[in-house]
Amino acid sequence: MLQKKVCILGPTGVGKTSLIKRFVDGVFSEKYLTSIGVKVDKKLVSSSFTPVQLILWDLEGIDKYCGFNPRYLRGAQAIIFVVDQTRFSSLAELMEIYALAREHSQAPAVLVINKTDLPPAISWDDSIVQTHSTSFEKLFLTSAKTGKSVEDVFESVAELVTV
Repeated sequence: MLQKKVCILGPTGVGKTSLIKRFVDGVFSEKYLTSIGVKVDKKLVSSSFTPVQLILWDLEGIDKYCGFNPRYLRGAQAIIFVVDQTRFSSLAELMEIYALAREHSQAPAVLVINKTDLPPAISWDDSIVQTHSTSFEKLFLTSAKTGKSVEDVFESVAELVTV
């Protein structure tokens, strides 16, 4: 069995931990708890090549007051970047995080647009989104609350890291 490290990055409050909890445990909580540092979870995923144990590094939310520790990216085979569709500012913040991460890792990147169960503040047909989405291998619209496309994200990442 292969083991692959996957880092999840994004601004504070976009739903990184909720996506992981939905995927690993199948649950969603309305309670908001800020992640501090990094939390590691694991889940076995079947890819078309072989079973893969994804080692999911849930990095604390990044904002203008605190960056992230680039050492967390060391050895990552993929990075999931998460944005909150209800906050337009999270897209600009995410692209800053993306630029910082790219200074330390060239691992395949996936963009996850989370909270699709809520009214959007961002039009995903907008040219700014289309411009930014070319930086990523894949793009997913998800809801950690309803579970929409959450499995698809991680199954796709498993395929990316086994190719």
